Amino acid sequence: MQVSARTDYALRAVAELARAGMEGSGPVKGEWISEVQKIPKKFMENILLDLKRAGIVRAQRGASGGYWLARPPGEISLAEIIRAVEGPLANVRGEWPENVAYEGAAEHLQEVWVAVRASLRSVLENVTLEDLVRGELPEAVTALTSDPDAWVHH
Repeated sequence: MQVSARTDYALRAVAELARAGMEGSGPVKGEWISEVQKIPKKFMENILLDLKRAGIVRAQRGASGGYWLARPPGEISLAEIIRAVEGPLANVRGEWPENVAYEGAAEHLQEVWVAVRASLRSVLENVTLEDLVRGELPEAVTALTSDPDAWVHH
């Protein structure tokens, strides 16, 4: 799986919003997030707009305005954020894995794609923004990262 810059930036941006909300800081300026996370300003504006449309963030204009999470960070999964900016977690050539069919030696490839999607969901739907910001990831996730082979590039 390749994580796009858009997904990476969106997750980093909402992590900053979650931290600010957990600290009681109030609305956060998009420019501040861009600076802190080193995200191009125009890219940041478009991502925040997508997150607003998806109901993940709220915004207020003006001198005291900015962005904040629409719900508590413990209620927002990483999967929800990714879907808001990229669409489905896993697809095959733009199709849902359950809608593709293969023949011959590749006949069971569909099952592999469905398993890949299930694997992504098992991590991304179970990690919330609160987990991420607090550094308290679910045990199933830390178990995966505790395997030394997980850190080796193949």
